[in-house]
Amino acid sequence: MSTLTTNPDTAPAGVDTARKLGLLPEEYDTIKKVLGRAPNFTELSIYSAMWSEHCSYKNSIKQLKTLPRSGPKLLAEAGQENAGLVDIGDGWACAFKIESHNHPSAIEPYQGAATGVGGINRDIFTMGARPIAQLNSLRFGDITREASSRWHMRGVVKGIGDYGNAFGVPVLGGEVYFDPCYTTNPLVNAMSVGIVRTDKVISATSHGVGNPVYIVGSATGKDGIHGASFASKDITETSMDDLPAVQVGDPFMEKLLLEASLELAGTDAIIGMQDMGAAGITCSTSEMSAKGGCGMDIQLDKVPTRQSGMRAWEILLSESQERMLVVVKKGREAEVQTIFDKWDLNCVRIGTVTKGGSLRYFQGEELIAEVPAESLVLGGGAPVYDREVKEPAYIKENARFKTDDVDEPDDLRRVAYDLLASPNIASKRWVSEQYDTMVRTNNMSTNAPSDAGLVLVKETGKGLAVTVDCNGRYVHADPYKGAMIAVSEAARNIACTGGEPCGVTNCLNFGNPYDPEVYWQFAQAIKGMGDACRAFDTPVTGGNVSFYNHTVTEKKNIPVFPTPTIGMVGIVPDVNKRMSLDFKQKGDLIYLIGRSTEDIACSEYLTRIHRIDRSPAPYFDIEEERRLHTMLLILIRKGVINAAHDVSDGGLWTTLVEMALPRGLGFDVITDSEIREDAFLFGEGQGRAVVSVSDEQETPFLDLMQASRVPFILLGHVTKGKLMVDDAPFGTIEDARKVYEEAIPKAMAEQ
Repeated sequence: MSTLTTNPDTAPAGVDTARKLGLLPEEYDTIKKVLGRAPNFTELSIYSAMWSEHCSYKNSIKQLKTLPRSGPKLLAEAGQENAGLVDIGDGWACAFKIESHNHPSAIEPYQGAATGVGGINRDIFTMGARPIAQLNSLRFGDITREASSRWHMRGVVKGIGDYGNAFGVPVLGGEVYFDPCYTTNPLVNAMSVGIVRTDKVISATSHGVGNPVYIVGSATGKDGIHGASFASKDITETSMDDLPAVQVGDPFMEKLLLEASLELAGTDAIIGMQDMGAAGITCSTSEMSAKGGCGMDIQLDKVPTRQSGMRAWEILLSESQERMLVVVKKGREAEVQTIFDKWDLNCVRIGTVTKGGSLRYFQGEELIAEVPAESLVLGGGAPVYDREVKEPAYIKENARFKTDDVDEPDDLRRVAYDLLASPNIASKRWVSEQYDTMVRTNNMSTNAPSDAGLVLVKETGKGLAVTVDCNGRYVHADPYKGAMIAVSEAARNIACTGGEPCGVTNCLNFGNPYDPEVYWQFAQAIKGMGDACRAFDTPVTGGNVSFYNHTVTEKKNIPVFPTPTIGMVGIVPDVNKRMSLDFKQKGDLIYLIGRSTEDIACSEYLTRIHRIDRSPAPYFDIEEERRLHTMLLILIRKGVINAAHDVSDGGLWTTLVEMALPRGLGFDVITDSEIREDAFLFGEGQGRAVVSVSDEQETPFLDLMQASRVPFILLGHVTKGKLMVDDAPFGTIEDARKVYEEAIPKAMAEQ
């Protein structure tokens, strides 16, 4: 390429420009070697986006490659398509993925969250799959103390609700967690699940010299430019200056794009299709070309734009929403055009597939940039780094914690109700009521609540059990064990619903990878996740790494808790044998299955009531966990239990209250005399679930349990509405309901 130019977009750019764009000096030198010359400004902008952590995973890919990526139901190579894909039988597949939109949501919560929902749904339907369920995992600061955290939460929840409700996909579940470490840097992780015929899957690839390349959907604007680079740096006092890096969504346009894409998938007129997410046209052209082993010539002046006079690098890097790149079979252009005309969407030919691996971007007759596609992509020429690790000093401090050093409270009833008022335990109805949970009428868990969301696959009669899980406090206390617990709790939720897990997607939220302690947390969490996924035979189908969730100001340098959110999908073969969590009738027997220990480590009880932040992760044994899940499935399929709910945040007390609330029932239980009463009620030791059994099923239940290796004890029985613990009155279910349901609305009513 000639370097003699008067166009600033094609002017040679030096190492100082590279630094300003977020590239390292050594990366600049590598680019010069790849190109055989100095890059121009547009080319350097391309590399800055594609080699950002957000796109290249340059600081994480070595760790990610250690995760299990094969399994009997996996249909697409992990990370190679827009979303993960697993076989659910009967000629159908499930496409699913979770991604973060943390940084945009930190500075513009409404649009940041809304476009996160839009982007993850596009990842699903660009594969030819119709989205049928959404979930989300949200983290905020202390909403009882911080007005900014309430502002984040209001904007994020409204953004998710407004976009998802208009788009028309039900929210089946999720989690909301609060801690001061998320005050400046909230986490917004969105998951989408869809179904597709296995013979109608669309790949994100390009090949066939001479095949036309189309941009479809919305026009391109200046929103979201350098969004990938913005997501690859810490939140600082000047981050609001990056507001133009936040995209703006249009759910009604996305709905049209969905229907047009699925109609297109019903033909065989296209080679491949990819969503324009991070880095926009740059990312989709480079990734599709590299995967197909070809190049492209792209005419940037043909791209429909919302503003006049947009420069080449702005068009290339814009992250305007509701756009996709489609490679069409030559000769089938009219067929594709007719579909998009029908849905009143842009469908413009902007390029051609070429031989070789070069991407050439033109504006009119002028060649603006020329780069090898392979040099831009993950696993190709993008840099890969090993980072320094250092175990944080607090890990050894945690190990010194002893339950015996903590005094038991005199008034357990007061403690029990104080826990129900904790935003981490209390009802999240304030959030869920802003979401449409019933659109498409296949949500099976709205009126029969279960540990995992359950959606009916009407075409097969099967159910998909879906969940998102992670306790960041556990992972901070012990990243290896905490990540194992996150995977195990997701699998436990699916087992309690009557399903068998078949695949995992993850959203890995961590601080700055150049901080050795943060990177140690990351490496340990990956190891724990991998070991747990192998134990449950759940391959990792793909996901998202979100580094730089780290607040840096003159006064503080705070990373968020390491939060590897696990999205898991399972299959319920017969939806008539699904299981809900609610107690069914007075007189039913209540059993706890799984091992109870004298453990209050890392619990909400220890943190909230005793103000102790330093303790190890709670009790956990992977083999006991596996046996519990197997036993739950046996009990459900034999029909000997009528409710099941796992013991997790808040311990056994919270589990019992949540089982009693839906039908306004109560319970009368006796604690284990060999275990501290506070540990038995409020400890969060893993591998446990509560089930209820009718009188008629008690004998077959006991026969099955006694033949197993899973410990179990009789706790008591379901009552009409009173709550009794060790013959002491703990109020009524309506007392508990008032505290449990009013806590978050009361906090959010503050300005």
